[in-house]
Amino acid sequence: VQVVESGGGLVQPGGSLRLSCAASGRIYRIDAMAWYRQAPGKQRELVSRISSGGRTNYADPVKGRFTISRDNAKNTMYLQMNSLKFEGTAVYYCNAEIAKPLKRPVPYWGRGTQVTVAA
Repeated sequence: VQVVESGGGLVQPGGSLRLSCAASGRIYRIDAMAWYRQAPGKQRELVSRISSGGRTNYADPVKGRFTISRDNAKNTMYLQMNSLKFEGTAVYYCNAEIAKPLKRPVPYWGRGTQVTVAA
């Protein structure tokens, strides 16, 4: 099983980016998926989470600006980030709770995608 993020890059303050997270491999089911981020010198923090049924949660700093979604048929999750701020600069990681056939779900992490917000 592999989890791969994409869509990061350099953006000006106030700009937008859309991150994607694609899971592949021998997947039976994907439960909750989530985006985390880690800024330089800081701990990794939860940005947003989405259940298999589509229920969402957001960290307070991103509420109203970020939107998480998923396409279960494609085993893919997205993060639409609008009105980006300097403090949004971080490596963004995908986390997915994935169950292989006849196995309990376990968390898988991607390697991250860099988002840099700079003028």
